[in-house]
Amino acid sequence: MADTTPHTAQGAGAAPLSDLPPRAAVVLGPSEGRPYPMGSISAVFKADGAETAGAYSISEWWLEPHTQGPGAHAHPEDDVFYVIEGVMSFFVNGAWIDATKGSFVLVPGGSTHDFENRSASRAGALNFSAPGNFEQHMPGIAEWFAEHPPGRAG
Repeated sequence: MADTTPHTAQGAGAAPLSDLPPRAAVVLGPSEGRPYPMGSISAVFKADGAETAGAYSISEWWLEPHTQGPGAHAHPEDDVFYVIEGVMSFFVNGAWIDATKGSFVLVPGGSTHDFENRSASRAGALNFSAPGNFEQHMPGIAEWFAEHPPGRAG
């Protein structure tokens, strides 16, 4: 039988879970979420902002074959990528690495990074960004890609 007793969050000085503000569970099926099409790149946000109390953002990023990513950039948030399909190439620590399905890449906040799909097959990565509220930038990012379509990658 499942334990339904309220528990206390772990750690020194942690508040009882019952003291935390209530949030709704998020359950999405495959391909569900808030889509941001950007030509040969697309993002689907699964949770951000209100769903995570601003703590993190989770999204899928899909790149069609031979698609460049956003270009080398940095931001204060940590960026975590988990390759869920194909081979994604990541620029991190000053070099490009090819990450196959199941690979994990952690880019610390402030680090210059990029990603692209140099392969002949569609590739995708689950992205975790902390802290959250990254999705507030997506309308501007989608608009930028509409004006500057992704280039062709290797």
